[in-house]
Amino acid sequence: MAKKVKKVTGYDKYVDWKMFSIPVVLFFLLLLMPTPYGMKDVGTEYNVGPKAVVEHITRALFDTSSEDALQWQLLTAQIMENNLNKGALSRGRYLKRDIKWCGQNKIDADPANFKQAHEFIDTRISDEAYLSLMQAALTLRKEGLKYENLSAADRARADKGAWHIKVAIAMGVFVVLCFLTECIPLPGVSFCIGLILVFTGVTSRKQVAMLYWDDACWFIMGSLMFAAAFVKTGVDKRVCLMMFRKLAVPNVRWITLIFFIIISPLAAFISDHALAAMFLPIGMLLYQNSLTKEVPEDPELGKMMMIAIAMACNIGGPGAPSGGARNVIMMTYLADMFGMDIGYFQWITYCFPFLFIMIPVTWLTVNWRFKPTITSLAPAMNHLQKEIGRMGPWNRKQIVALVIFLIMVFGWFTEKEFYNMGIYPVRLGIGVIAVAGAVAYLLAGIVNWRDYQEKVDWGVVWLYAGAIIFGRTLDSTGAAYWLARSAIDALAPLGMDAGLPLMATSNGLTAILTNLMADGPAAAAVGPIALNMAGLVHPGTTFLPFMAMATAMASSFAYCLIIGTPPNAIVYASGYLEPKDYLRVGLPVWLMANVTLLVMTGAYWIFRGFSELPGF
Repeated sequence: MAKKVKKVTGYDKYVDWKMFSIPVVLFFLLLLMPTPYGMKDVGTEYNVGPKAVVEHITRALFDTSSEDALQWQLLTAQIMENNLNKGALSRGRYLKRDIKWCGQNKIDADPANFKQAHEFIDTRISDEAYLSLMQAALTLRKEGLKYENLSAADRARADKGAWHIKVAIAMGVFVVLCFLTECIPLPGVSFCIGLILVFTGVTSRKQVAMLYWDDACWFIMGSLMFAAAFVKTGVDKRVCLMMFRKLAVPNVRWITLIFFIIISPLAAFISDHALAAMFLPIGMLLYQNSLTKEVPEDPELGKMMMIAIAMACNIGGPGAPSGGARNVIMMTYLADMFGMDIGYFQWITYCFPFLFIMIPVTWLTVNWRFKPTITSLAPAMNHLQKEIGRMGPWNRKQIVALVIFLIMVFGWFTEKEFYNMGIYPVRLGIGVIAVAGAVAYLLAGIVNWRDYQEKVDWGVVWLYAGAIIFGRTLDSTGAAYWLARSAIDALAPLGMDAGLPLMATSNGLTAILTNLMADGPAAAAVGPIALNMAGLVHPGTTFLPFMAMATAMASSFAYCLIIGTPPNAIVYASGYLEPKDYLRVGLPVWLMANVTLLVMTGAYWIFRGFSELPGF
């Protein structure tokens, strides 16, 4: 009997040096190119701007330099400068800050100094005076600082910032090409990111080691662990049968449609990370139980299931403000920069219709791009029913596994709100809760470590860890901001600086960046630039809230790369997908999402108007 040949995966491949040489050569060529003035300008804004803003504020408020200012006076300026970076220009936003917020933003503050700083702004500075000062500081940071006018010490800081931007851009080209060509095992790309940052001096060896264990990485690790526990106990079989047993014809098309109908609306209100982790074992189970002796492998079916879960998670986020940090970021920018508020329900009435369009569009695209040999999942459902019949009633391990999972889900949904309410003394984060659940499975005897070692795709954990570092580097160095500003400035002479063309430019740019970095930083990079331009060309009109909502929605269009969103990375752990599979569906869906957003703006949004504001 012939020995079964093990399927070759991306992890089994060795480096393709001929292909790998292309991203390597491009990386070094970009580093050796002369630094554009725009990078030096952004380096000035990011590396010299904070110091200049603090100096400007201390002189304006206290008639003293930042070096001679008292501790509480310096603290006042530092809080204002940090607010400036977040687009929070109003006095009200300052007064909402507390000691906890200072700690989260790495501002050294003790209670006495904080109280004095708070009282000064509260009792001595009017709303108008505060806003005027912040606007002057913003103008100084963005327009008043010129590279050629800097002192030698400040110029050195600006040059260092420009070098970091150049490294981030070169690294971006390297990473994207490596992901698209698979010329090196993908977890290896993750480690290359850390090595590049250390060797080029962008970050230290201690910092890069800490960056690899972000909360999102813990979440993915914990999610894959609880998926292993679900599979071992058979809970995934019971849940799957409960979801799909009522289907008269359990065709793969209808099952993927159910994925979209259930997951996408939920993703507008709860974490897309959690939804992907919850449905991953169900998708894997359906695939594995659909295989027969006649069809022992059906790669297209496995890919179809996994991509459907990821895309269903991705398209749901724009539906409500709770669908992602990007939505809240843009709502905050709009309120602080222009005093316009978008209510929670109001957001839903404008943005939720996007899901009504994108659910059928994405579902049809998935069914168009993947052509499985197996189309009927009736045998899989019958097989599941027989297996569950052999299991008998729910046993202790299954009940304990489900209870731990439900506690985890409750924690994911409530940890932020409970922390804000003071119920939790510390912010737990969804990653810590996921890992706590994984440890609980060990303590309860549901799994042993061998189960985690063999059934968790550790490569995906490291892969997403590298993606987090990459995205943060684009954000923290100003590289994403430089890309956004350069693109919008370049397109302005072509008439793309007003109306729907400006919105299309902003949406497209945000949608590209969000595939390379987290959605929040992508919105934060493009949002202020787009809103400022919108405020200049269409002041006081409906265009401003429309631009805020559109930018937030476009930052959820991370459909094309594994590193685009946690759901993409989580379903990649199934082992059924290749990087190019994301492009097969992601690229046409990305194009359709951009077109849909623009059509919604030009038809539905303009037709509805916005809160008594004149049209544009």
